[in-house]
Amino acid sequence: MSAPAFTVEGVAYEAGLPDLRRVRETVFVQEQGVPLSLEWDELDPLCHHVVARDAHGEAIGTGRLTPKHTIGRMAVLPDWRGRGVGDAMLRALLVQATELGWREVSLHAQASAIEFYARHGFLPFGERFEEAGIDHQSMRLLPGAVNPVETREAAIAAVLGVIAGSRRQLHVYSRELDPGLFDAPEIVAALRRRAVAGGEVRVLLQDPAEPQRALAPLIGLAQRLPSAFAFRAIEEPTDRSYPSAFVVNDLGGYYFRPLGHRFDGETRLDGSGRARQLRASFDPVWERARACTEYRALGL
Repeated sequence: MSAPAFTVEGVAYEAGLPDLRRVRETVFVQEQGVPLSLEWDELDPLCHHVVARDAHGEAIGTGRLTPKHTIGRMAVLPDWRGRGVGDAMLRALLVQATELGWREVSLHAQASAIEFYARHGFLPFGERFEEAGIDHQSMRLLPGAVNPVETREAAIAAVLGVIAGSRRQLHVYSRELDPGLFDAPEIVAALRRRAVAGGEVRVLLQDPAEPQRALAPLIGLAQRLPSAFAFRAIEEPTDRSYPSAFVVNDLGGYYFRPLGHRFDGETRLDGSGRARQLRASFDPVWERARACTEYRALGL
């Protein structure tokens, strides 16, 4: 394997200031129009900073942990976006937060970056707000712990995290494809990306007729990618009495709802024990369920 095209390291504020300025002022001040007076604050000297560097040692990304247990100033130079730099920096910051013993980490995500943070387990809370003229959303994560899900927005973020954290398999146990959740455009798009990348999605439904009547977009996606999606209908009375719903992946990520008609529940992206339990409860029901042949596209 070739060496990574970039590295991420922690830097002291004074020593790293030239690199921090190069990235942050390029992205926030020049590109996004944030006033220079707002970009640098009294917290900067007190923060834990990380810098991403290319193979030549040039700074290409920055991020920081503040004394308020928040992550901020996440920035990547334009030419390096979409290449995993932001993911690597965020992982490095979360490792630092865990080493510091922080039980909660929060951040103010630009609206366009909500899905990015959701992929790492952050859940939105509160209303959208404007900061430095840009639409933002508060998000938080309890590292290494179960995270409560209380709203539809948090439920969408939880599902996005489980999808992104899968290696190959996703198991979905649902009453009727959960209107408001599995028809959310960002979830449909994430499932499409996973399927195109070789993922396998198994969906167990208690009521397969209702999603069909509602023209659920996930059915149409499955018809276009039949090798990646499989739907089965639960018919055994004892199986149909199960009140809960969940989505679980093959790398320890899950989102579980005690009552399948509600969004509130819990999620964790590194909960291997609980994820194994959910997969173990899914598999025998899957074997007993019937294939949803009514979902197949004509001619298949």
